[in-house]
Amino acid sequence: MPDFVDEAVLHIKAGDGGHGCASVHREKFKPLGGPDGGNGGSGGDVVLEVDPNTSTLLEYQRRPHRKAGNGAPGQGHHRAGANGDELVLPVPDGTVVTTPDGELIADLVGPGTRLVAARGGSGGLGNAALASPRRKAPGFALKGEPGEQLDIRLEIKTIADVGLVGFPSAGKSSLVAALSAARPKIADYPFTTLVPNLGVVEAGTTQYVVADVPGLIPGASEGRGLGLAFLRHVERCSTLVHVLDCATYEQGRDPVTDLEVIEAELAAYGELTDVDLSDRPRLVVLNKADVPDARELAELVTPILRERGLQVHTISAATREGLRELSFAMAEQVAAARAARPVPEPTRIVLRPREIGEVPFEVVPLGDNTFRVRGDRPARWVRQTDFANDEAVGYLADRLNRLGIEEALAKAGAVTGAEVYIGDEDDSVVFDWDPTIDAERAPIGPRGTDSRLG
Repeated sequence: MPDFVDEAVLHIKAGDGGHGCASVHREKFKPLGGPDGGNGGSGGDVVLEVDPNTSTLLEYQRRPHRKAGNGAPGQGHHRAGANGDELVLPVPDGTVVTTPDGELIADLVGPGTRLVAARGGSGGLGNAALASPRRKAPGFALKGEPGEQLDIRLEIKTIADVGLVGFPSAGKSSLVAALSAARPKIADYPFTTLVPNLGVVEAGTTQYVVADVPGLIPGASEGRGLGLAFLRHVERCSTLVHVLDCATYEQGRDPVTDLEVIEAELAAYGELTDVDLSDRPRLVVLNKADVPDARELAELVTPILRERGLQVHTISAATREGLRELSFAMAEQVAAARAARPVPEPTRIVLRPREIGEVPFEVVPLGDNTFRVRGDRPARWVRQTDFANDEAVGYLADRLNRLGIEEALAKAGAVTGAEVYIGDEDDSVVFDWDPTIDAERAPIGPRGTDSRLG
């Protein structure tokens, strides 16, 4: 398996909330000292965090299933359960997070940037927190909520100011090594470079990052070679530099033709991904001028390229000829691009309270005296209920009644015996509705029971 992986699908699960505790305080001479069950702890979140020391998604390709810690259940004597451990997953700078369908979730740029990808479930309330004048010693507690579970797709788009593009063995890796302290693998055969190499360059007061994009050949945008896998790494580059091999002996190859082929692949990739690369400044580098025939060819094609409005530099990565002028030319383009960027506005958190009178649920008729109640709050209450405990079910009925569901069902045309579905559509709970029972005035039975339930 390769060491560099720039795409991975993660199956993440946040921690479940711990269940609340139903406990009654007992000690000598105090047989019924009141409810003292503690609340359950909250489940841990799954967090993605940009880590400068992480450069690949290999670990997530090897182990794609990740889960945060569950909250601990509450205990007697008012002891709350511990919260579940947060799971922090380090990702490289420039990681794009999307759904499996391609919908953008977040673009993680900058060391320390965090994204809560899946939130842990809330812990259930213990019976001490549920005590009220009507229920002085509840014989039940609420269950913890399950944590969020989802699949996400991670994709690295390299953070670099300058992208070096060109045919294999054109000298891109050699140029990165000559300009910076980076030491990529360099050899005299095609596709030596299998991963984008980054190098930090300083020219005057400007510091910028250079990346070589490997594997561009004719048809790269259609999946040939390695181009399609790595073309995404030029998307963030503010300047593109064509590195053209003036010493190649391949038939049909020359600097002008190579330039046209790579430009065609960049345009095709832009149409495929809706990323317009045509407005990025271009520089042309005629490499391997230390070879006599290559220098003659560079002198021949330089006027042709300059007639097209391109800035041309003749260099030799091997002898470092022309590198100083090239580094300052790239720095000038980078500085101009940075100056043209709009100043980011400070982040503001806007709180929008729920409008007065807004209904937190809806009743949908399904036909034949059957109805479905949709809404986050009723579904959440159903998940928290222990249906093995009659008193807990009665408490749920009281909550639904106070929310207005009983009245809404009557307005929707429900009659005695109606089937009412509440909860997630693939895991609903079915209730038989009986409007003749007064939920608020029904007597409370012994702990753990409810007189309204037969």
